[in-house]
Amino acid sequence: MVDVQVTEGGPLLSLRGIVKRFGDFVANDHIDLDIHEGEAHALIGENGAGKSTLVKIIYGLLQPTEGTIAIAGEQVRLSGPEDARTRGIGMVFQHFSLFDNLTVAENIALVLPRDQNLNGLRGRIAEVAERYRMPLEPDREVWSLSAGERQRIEIARCLLQNPRLVILDEPTSVLTPQESYRLFETLDRLKSEGRSLLYISHKLDEVKRLCERATILRLGKKVGYCDPRKESARSLAALMVGTQISDIHAPTARAAGPQRLVVDDLSIEAEEIHGVDLEHISLAVRAGEVFGIAGVAGNGQSELFAVLSGERIGTRAEAIRIDGAETGGDDITRRRLLGAAFVPEERNGHAAAPDFSLTENVVLSRHATAGVAQHGLVSFDRAKALAQSIISVFDVRKAGPDPAARTLSGGNLQKFVVGREILSEPKILVVNQPTWGVDAAACAAIRQALVDLAARGAAVLLISQDLDELFEICDRIAVIHDGRLSEALDARGATREEIGLLMTGTGHQTAAAHAH
Repeated sequence: MVDVQVTEGGPLLSLRGIVKRFGDFVANDHIDLDIHEGEAHALIGENGAGKSTLVKIIYGLLQPTEGTIAIAGEQVRLSGPEDARTRGIGMVFQHFSLFDNLTVAENIALVLPRDQNLNGLRGRIAEVAERYRMPLEPDREVWSLSAGERQRIEIARCLLQNPRLVILDEPTSVLTPQESYRLFETLDRLKSEGRSLLYISHKLDEVKRLCERATILRLGKKVGYCDPRKESARSLAALMVGTQISDIHAPTARAAGPQRLVVDDLSIEAEEIHGVDLEHISLAVRAGEVFGIAGVAGNGQSELFAVLSGERIGTRAEAIRIDGAETGGDDITRRRLLGAAFVPEERNGHAAAPDFSLTENVVLSRHATAGVAQHGLVSFDRAKALAQSIISVFDVRKAGPDPAARTLSGGNLQKFVVGREILSEPKILVVNQPTWGVDAAACAAIRQALVDLAARGAAVLLISQDLDELFEICDRIAVIHDGRLSEALDARGATREEIGLLMTGTGHQTAAAHAH
């Protein structure tokens, strides 16, 4: 790999007057942006602020409606990602675009020129791995790798194209603290070589750690820029949303009530070929408690949620108890009737039907518990009133009176999905990744709602990869790794490093093993 050539003078990337319209909706409204050689530049803003659209324009995935793009002073029209890569722009996406059954080398080869020799590629992968301290095994199949190892593949195949500008979209969202630390070592090395970084993250402490400048978008417009190193995470959040973000108000010591959700020695084989078997899972969540489950993605969180919610049936009846009732063999409707509610990880497609209206989406999960459907007939008036209540209480911002779920920004759809369950006043709430990819204001609103629900006597089970979230609102935290659950630790006494080590499987001791 050759070192990047630094261009003296003007910015490496210059955007002027970028406008992107989708029909009548203006996603980007006359945005100017300059990124210089060797600069780490943050792009921050609320969900729906226009960040993703702007990045897709820079990477050639979308064409601007108006405006110009210049690279190293030359005005260009990017016809697609391949054109962008040829001109020195690489991107590491938030959601990994990897094939599980292919090897590391085969996945990397897919985005490189077709004349690339696979044997020669292995050597180049080894060179990049050594240069940037990112251990990679070219012949390992992707399904067997951790989230951190998968991200190294994404970064390596970007670097093998020798980019001058690397765009990173929420790169630490599925990493342990230790993996995040190693990632930042790699990013510091890229900066030292004169490469530019465009960094998108809702984790504002990361922005402060890495970036010299930040451009702030709000409602599709550039509202300013700052040096994030001179700001606090709180002041950066205020710049993003235009007002101060409220602190989470949680009782300093919640009184432990009776056990509402009990899981006793739960074991079940995965249905998917590369799924995770759950082995001897035991936990108990009390009334008034927020119980957190940490873990790197792909360690059994989805399988556990499916079994707890009743989407997956096949365990012993006594393995899951809701307020004393044995429910291991019951479906999701029966569990809802017992007072449980569930928020899955994927909001668009799992928690909500994208092409259904918000009213119709209320019917999907509340038909049995809100009087929305009786004797086989649906009361859409009642469903609409409930939808409007959710929208009002949770400040869901939308276009039109009853839009399709897919038209909402990620944060607003998540507030609607969480609000739909919380307004049922459940005795038990199981929620998976509630603030994934959600901006600071929506994060605060959702976390406060979970805390308030627990304060009203509910048992809240929070599955999350966000350690900040877990430490902020949880009473106890356990870690799931390779389908096994650790002992629960008091959140006030545990450290991020301790939880991070458990997330990697280091010193992992299951609650079931401890009990025996």
